[in-house]
Amino acid sequence: MYNSLEELKKHRVFYYFSEISNIPRGSGNEKAISDYLVRFGKERHLEVIQDEALNVIIKKKATPGYENIPTVIIQGHMDMVCEKNKGTLHDFEKDPLLLRIVGDMLYATDTTLGADNGIAVAYALALLDSDDIPHPSLEVVITTEEETTMGGALAVDPANLNGKIFINIDSEEDNKLLVSSAGGIKVIQTLPIVWQDIPKDVSAYCISVRGLKGGHSGMSINKGRGNSNKIIGRLLYDLLAKFPYFIQQINGGVAVNAIPREADAIILLHSDSVEKLENKIDEWNVIFKNELQTSDPDVYISLENIKFDFTKAFSEETMRKAITSLMLIPNGIQSMSMEIEGLVESSTNLGVVTTLDTEIKFESDTRSSVKSLKYNIVNKAKIVADTLGCQFTSECNYPEWPYNPNSNIRKLFEKIHKKKHGTDIEIIAVHAGIECGIFIEKIPGLDAISIGPDMYNVHTPDEHLNIHSTMNNWKYFLSVLKEMKSFNWKENSM
Repeated sequence: MYNSLEELKKHRVFYYFSEISNIPRGSGNEKAISDYLVRFGKERHLEVIQDEALNVIIKKKATPGYENIPTVIIQGHMDMVCEKNKGTLHDFEKDPLLLRIVGDMLYATDTTLGADNGIAVAYALALLDSDDIPHPSLEVVITTEEETTMGGALAVDPANLNGKIFINIDSEEDNKLLVSSAGGIKVIQTLPIVWQDIPKDVSAYCISVRGLKGGHSGMSINKGRGNSNKIIGRLLYDLLAKFPYFIQQINGGVAVNAIPREADAIILLHSDSVEKLENKIDEWNVIFKNELQTSDPDVYISLENIKFDFTKAFSEETMRKAITSLMLIPNGIQSMSMEIEGLVESSTNLGVVTTLDTEIKFESDTRSSVKSLKYNIVNKAKIVADTLGCQFTSECNYPEWPYNPNSNIRKLFEKIHKKKHGTDIEIIAVHAGIECGIFIEKIPGLDAISIGPDMYNVHTPDEHLNIHSTMNNWKYFLSVLKEMKSFNWKENSM
């Protein structure tokens, strides 16, 4: 167990994790970290490619005795989800992450840690910087915007890569091999706002949803956690039948691929309805505490009387369409796999709701390991949009990663685990978007696997990384690279 960061940073992986934690690297803000990777490679006289999407490829020659082993592509992404606790002053555009150790876990302070996927970057840098680790020829690929659009991976030119063995380091469970993942697509429903004048004799109140755990919209979708956007939609719908009110704005969630933890609605009403509103808030607090007592026991709805200087609110039609959208846009698990017990097959997450000057945007992250089911969910969402007269668009479409029963890199990982531990390693598939599917489409015959250490509550300010697991997974990774020399690649030709 480590008692200080300085002691932990003596390990080369955590040294580099600490280094990159000083560099802001939210999705879409990767220029600084991309340039850091370029400098790192050039300072070590390695071949470096930086493309227009800011992806970085660093190549390192094989160590002596490994020259005839097939080239290995090692891949991760440099961007991270930027979430922070309410009231935290951290600026993700310029501030470093404040790392801290709690027991055997590494946290940031009131923000996401970025172990997803900073740990892949740290592994790669530690490996590239070494002169004592045996390995075949390496092509390290660090991509951008994985957490938002997968645009980096989609932009990679396969002509820059020669390897046909692919090790992705974006998994989140040690002692498991990830061999398949879901494809995904982002869908956006845009509702035009018709504004109307606000009566003079109204008061403004902010209704807030707080206390939810949130989490990764793929990895945590099976945990039954509350979605703040759907919760506030249910509350606003119920209020429609109780007294007249106006909506000035609705906002919730910060990332489409994170289950939203918070949402706010500013409403205006006459003084004779305030007591009714307060009673309904009390009533819904009881309801949600009951519904989410296991998954989100700390959920609560707050009500605050606020000062305001706006003069417009949604028209009645806009208000009803906004609430109907919150109620009807698909959300949560849509189907479970019949082949792999416990695996979510398809789902969707209403991750972000944003009120702008002229429109309200509803953004959802849809995932499925079956392409046809992915588009079925998209079609359902489109029907809702068309029915309400909203604009509908889709983007960031990325492929699923199908299971390869003849994977040789999986066989080698299985062999090394059996040799080290005497037990078979668990083979898993996940309901999350992994870049492996994109590279498999780009490079015919690519043989892929994904590994990673134990990390928890990613995409939330409670994200934390198991230190012991990170070191264990690192040693396992290096053992595989070393044993590639003795693996009979010709006999097991792909």
